[in-house]
Amino acid sequence: MDELTRLRLDVSYDGTAFSGWAVQPDRRTVAGVLVEALDLLLGAGTATGLTVAGRTDAGVHATGQVCHVDLPLAVWRDREGALLRRLARLLPGDVRVRAISEVPPEFDARFSATFRRYEYRVTDAPYGAEPLRRHEILAWPRPLDVDALNAAAAGLVGEHDFAAYCRRKENATTLREVTRLDWRRDPDGVLVATVQADAFCQAMVRSLVGAMLAAGEGRRPVDWPAGLLSRRERSGDVSVAPAHGLTLVAVGYPDDPAEYARRADQTRRLRLPTEA
Repeated sequence: MDELTRLRLDVSYDGTAFSGWAVQPDRRTVAGVLVEALDLLLGAGTATGLTVAGRTDAGVHATGQVCHVDLPLAVWRDREGALLRRLARLLPGDVRVRAISEVPPEFDARFSATFRRYEYRVTDAPYGAEPLRRHEILAWPRPLDVDALNAAAAGLVGEHDFAAYCRRKENATTLREVTRLDWRRDPDGVLVATVQADAFCQAMVRSLVGAMLAAGEGRRPVDWPAGLLSRRERSGDVSVAPAHGLTLVAVGYPDDPAEYARRADQTRRLRLPTEA
């Protein structure tokens, strides 16, 4: 059997025309496009075990996605100097592999991760979103108060059961630790929410944004989003913000590669078998 090496791929994509990350029959997905390109360049099935840090939903973007694949070492040694540039020529314009690096076999793009960080962009300008940015910014029809948004965000930071904000999966935990959640208004007037956690359950970030926007426009009190944390099932009062405003911007890993395996084992014990 050929000796394998593990490669980390740093990936960016415009999620507008994708049905999410994960491969789906008869649907255009980021993983599907990436696997197709690798098969064309290296031979079908040569790159195996594609694993991603966070499986983004349809319409969600990424500037800091991370995944890994395993490749026969001889193939990697033969192609490493040209693989990135060849992928750039072959991949469609809405997906870029920005870096490829050899990593220890203990590295797991999903389970070795220590955090995922997202940004959500909203404009409350009366004219809406700038045309060139309409695919990454949500146009909100009413004025938003950044102080109210931050007051609402503060009550959501920490370790909580986010069942009210998650699409329930059978036997899956909804316990998460949000280590950062805040809003800023950029010089161009666009409001940006930054949210970071050890991991997120499905639709959690967009549900949090939907609740905070209700507080930011004054329709709900600022303590309402945190008050929902007492619920043990998804709240029908929470609107899920549209996907196109959301971008995965960073995934964190231990600074010491020797910690990859320990972190992966720790995460598996926490998430599995209850969460696939």
